Order: sequence, then structure tokens, then C-alpha cells
Amino acid sequence: MAMVGGNQVHNVFVYGSLLADDVVRALLSRIPQSSPAILNGHHRFSIKGRVYPAILPVENKEVTGKVLQGITDLELYILDEFEDVEYERVTVDVSLMESSNKSQAFAYVWSDKNDPNLYGEWDFEEWKRTQMSDFAKMSAEFRKDLELPESKTRIATCESYYQQDGSDSPLAP
Repeated sequence: MAMVGGNQVHNVFVYGSLLADDVVRALLSRIPQSSPAILNGHHRFSIKGRVYPAILPVENKEVTGKVLQGITDLELYILDEFEDVEYERVTVDVSLMESSNKSQAFAYVWSDKNDPNLYGEWDFEEWKRTQMSDFAKMSAEFRKDLELPESKTRIATCESYYQQDGSDSPLAP
């Protein structure tokens, strides 16, 4: 794994699979402190053929999630690799629900603003019931592979994990 220099800490707004402590622990080997938050001016979409969501700017909409606090440079690198090319890391302003204060954080926004596979609204509770266990296992496999000289992307790890356990891939068209 390429080492990332610097000792900065970052805030990251999460709204999908990273709301699950099991997934965060699989990737970062810890559960960072977090605060419930709202990202205004965005919508959380389901994605056809995927088990995870996407957010994009949409007027008069909001996304509830949480801000992971104290994310190190190395952890941010891990999250960047996990989110892969499907997402773009951007700086957003979020409202912290416990204090009503505004805060800046990174968020991973869907790269393809015109993706015809985006629809409706993604449901975290449904995902927790039906997908979280397998997704956390796949995330742990991704994290382990990330340390290899020729690591796989999250998309490739996801595809091979679901093929290996005989499940339908959440990336099926």
C-alpha cells in the first residue's frame, strides 16, 4: 500500500454503507468518533445493479448521515481507494444535528451526474437487513488486499467476493 504523508485529520460525511460500524471497522480497524449530520442540497439515490447508494446535488433535498471525525491521512487514502472511480471526493458543508453547527467535511459524490441507473431513494435500514453482513465481509477482504503490491479495486473485490460465495453480484447489470 502506498503510504500517504502528513499528519492531518479530516472529517468525512458518510451516508451509505459507511454508516455501518461493521464496514468502517473492516476498513479502518477502528470506529472513529462521529456526529449525526445533514447534507443539504443533495439526494441519496439507489443505483440499479448496486447495493450501495450515490449522492448528487439536488435542490430542496437533504441527505442524513454522519460525520466521521479524526480521519487520518492514511485512513482517507483507504476510503479514497474504497470509493474508487465511481465517486469523487469533494468538500461539503454539513449541519451537525446535535448542535446545529455547520461543519466542513469531505463527501464522496457520484461521478456520473447523468447516470441513467440512479433512481428513487436508497434505504439504509433495508440494506442493513439484507446486505450489510456480506458487504462488511467484502470490505474486510478489500482492506486485506489493499496491502498487496497489486491490489484490486473495490469494484473488482466486490465482484469476486459475490461470485466466490455463490451470491448474485450486487454489480450485476
